[in-house]
Amino acid sequence: MTALRSELNFLLQASRPGLWLTAIAFYMLPLGQRNVFQSAAFWLGVLYVSYPMGLLIYGWNDMVDYEADRVNPRKGTFLFGARGTPEQLRRLPLQIALVQAPFVVAFSLLAGARMLLVFAGMIAAAALYNWPRFNFKTRPPLEILNQAGYLLVFLLSSWMNHVPMLPWATMLFGALFAMHSLVFGQVMDLEPDRATGRRTTATVIGRVPAKLLIVVLLLVEAGLIVRFFGAKELAAFLVVTAVWFAVDATVIWRRRPYNNKEMRFFMLAWNAIALISMPWMWSKAILLQMR
Repeated sequence: MTALRSELNFLLQASRPGLWLTAIAFYMLPLGQRNVFQSAAFWLGVLYVSYPMGLLIYGWNDMVDYEADRVNPRKGTFLFGARGTPEQLRRLPLQIALVQAPFVVAFSLLAGARMLLVFAGMIAAAALYNWPRFNFKTRPPLEILNQAGYLLVFLLSSWMNHVPMLPWATMLFGALFAMHSLVFGQVMDLEPDRATGRRTTATVIGRVPAKLLIVVLLLVEAGLIVRFFGAKELAAFLVVTAVWFAVDATVIWRRRPYNNKEMRFFMLAWNAIALISMPWMWSKAILLQMR
């Protein structure tokens, strides 16, 4: 029983529950003001972008990050991901495939064979990031550009729920958002990444420049949505967040690493913001029609 509990905990942690709400927020973005909540396809999509997609993307990451995860104090948690044993990681590829299989079948039956393109795209993006032949994750800035793969969640949502594709400006906003989120994760992982010789944008340019890069990305996101959607409230939130990171980089933490409690607080705060903002974003549907 103890072994089973340990295995289930590992598989759940490997899917990064701390990022499920972010993925669901992406999934909801094309569905603004649409009454999809009675649809089985909608809820199946919500289920997929939480545990199964997380296991595919982040579980693969765990398989090649064993050394860095061993010395990373935030791993081995439901918020930040698993710290698997060699035995658990060896079993993981088959487990990932078995979890994906029923969704591949169900999505294809509900939305057509085109859904195979979504799964192929997710696998390709994960392979580019993690597979040693490509290994984008250690080739800055390719690891940041690779985050555009998260746009496949928009495609999945549109096709599963039979709604129009998002405008290009919304797609660009989503890609930039995923990119700044990755850089923030790199800032939190700076010490273990350097200890194991892993190259990331943050380890190459340093903690303070990486935080300032986040500031730039947030300001570009804010300018983008004001210019093309007039979304002043959302832009104001992004600007406030940019100011926070600027103060963080120059006044408060600067080059000092966050401790575990601080990182946990940041992640919980982000999840609270994502949960609260989703109904507002759905009701306003502000990123669906360009001006």
